[in-house]
Parts: sequence; structure tokens; C-alpha cells
Amino acid sequence: MTYRFFTPAPAKSATGLTAAVYRQLRDEFLGPVPTFQALSVVPELLAATWALIREALLAGDASRVERELVASAVSRANRCRFCVDAHVMLLHALSEHELAEVIARGGTPAEPRHAELAAWAEASRSPKAAAWTSPYGPELTGTLLAFHFINRGVSALLDPDLLPGGLQRSPVVRSVGGRLYARTARERKEPGLSLPLLEAGTTVPPAWAGDSPVGTAYAALRNAALRGGDLLGDVARQTVSATVRWEDGRHPARPSDWAVDLVRDVPGADRVGTRIALLAAFAPSAVTVGDVALWRLSHPDDADLVRLVAYGAITATDHVAQALASAHL
Repeated sequence: MTYRFFTPAPAKSATGLTAAVYRQLRDEFLGPVPTFQALSVVPELLAATWALIREALLAGDASRVERELVASAVSRANRCRFCVDAHVMLLHALSEHELAEVIARGGTPAEPRHAELAAWAEASRSPKAAAWTSPYGPELTGTLLAFHFINRGVSALLDPDLLPGGLQRSPVVRSVGGRLYARTARERKEPGLSLPLLEAGTTVPPAWAGDSPVGTAYAALRNAALRGGDLLGDVARQTVSATVRWEDGRHPARPSDWAVDLVRDVPGADRVGTRIALLAAFAPSAVTVGDVALWRLSHPDDADLVRLVAYGAITATDHVAQALASAHL
């Protein structure tokens, strides 16, 4: 099974905004892969997530190898095995076979620029502790933020194995898989083509992005994902945001116990939702079938589960982005 808690509708049945996103995914990426299908129950969230990935990771003139390296290193810092495996395979697609395998093993790249980027990406997990900011342009910075969000959604909603039996962790399978995507991975994409998919509004792009489409996409994702907080009361939201600030990306040793302790003072009706949002921010793979079953007693729709996970994920992601905002003051 790829999906942990629900199976989204088949891609061929998509209509409206979801179908439009899937068309771009087929034309420009790997198709409507499970990462995006899991978000399809909330179309505006799907569109904004794809827009940030497209504009940051795929479009423009920044090195695709460097962007894939950042995606892989952030995923490693967030312990998202699914995303590490996927983007190691894409490094193979770009003929960076040695770099791909170093990242897969958890090692340090030999080339100084690559080592610097990997260290920068991994340090962003705890931006306050590392006095972290970004000396890089919108594409690399946007890629890093995109994967802080996606890692958490993927780890919460998908099984960790990209292929049956974990086959993607075989170097031979990774290399062969990479060759299948080589042409797609090397094609240059024109910036801005995903922006018409986004909700119209007066969202102000962040200062770190300048006038790049990456900034518009990030602002749209932040807006769409933060709406999931409307599922919780004020005390619950304050608990999530305060915990994200003070814990600063720490990996809880025993996530389930940690989350139970944190929600003791939250009103009873919000405890399970707050617990899921906190786990989505810090240890998303620790969200259990039992957690989701309790949540569904009051929120039976798949869309509400995705909104809640997205809220926890964007709260953690925006904690990283705030380090960039303070650097631009």
C-alpha cells in the first residue's frame, strides 16, 4: 500500500483544477505521483504545492543538480525516506551517480560547493540553533522550503517505500530508475507557467524571493496550508505555533509520548487534532491509524485530514522561512 490512511481518486477521474495540475505534472515532471495525488482532495493545496515545486525545483536557470541535492539533503534532515529515495533517483537521472550514492549513504559530498549546500540544507531543520539564513537565490531557497513542507506531508500520508519491498534502496535500481527519467529531468522549464493555477488574491510574496515566481508560489502555499488551522481552536493553534518556535526542529525521542504531554492543557475536543498537527510538524511518520480514527469521529472527510497535516507542515516550514524574513529586515 502506498497511502497510509485513504486512497485518493484515480488520476484519470480528475476534473477542474486538479485535472489542470495533473496535465502540467504529466508534461513537466513525473506525472501525478502519490505525493501529489495525496493532496488532490484539497485542490487549492495541490495546485500551490505543485507551483512551488515547479517554480523552485524545475524552472529557471539555477543548476538542477544543486536543487536536487538540496531536496535530498533537506529530506535527509527531516528523515523522509520516501523523498530521499525519489530525489537520489533524480540525481542519477542527471548523471550524478557518485553524488547520488553519497547522499543515499548519508555521507558528505566530495565537491566543496556540494558539501556546502548539503550542510546548509540540513542545518535548516533547526534554524535558530544554527543561526540559519540563505545566501542563495530564490530557486535553491524555494526548493528547500518546498521540501520542508512536502517531507512532512509525505511522511504522514504515504508509506516510506517508493517501490515494493524497498527496492529503490538498491544502487542498481536507483541508477536504472534514474535513466528512465533522464530526458524529463534535463528539460528546461519556462518560469511562471504554474501561476495561473493559483487562487487570485492580494498575497504578498516574501522579500527573500524578489520578483521571482517562486515567491508567489510560496505565498500561495502558505495561505492555502494555514487555512487548516481553522479546524482547531485558538488554544490549539497557539500550542502548535509556540511548540514549533521553542522546539526549533528537534526530533522528539518518543514522539507519541511527547505529543500527549503537549496537548494536556488543550480543550478536549481539540486534543487529537492538535496532536496530529504537532506530529505533522516534528515526526509525521508517527501519526497512527488510531490518531486518524479518533480525528475522523468529528471530521470524517479525507480533505480535513490533509488540511490538518498541511497546517502542521506549513507551521514548521514557515518557522524556517521566518529566519529569512528576519534577515531581510
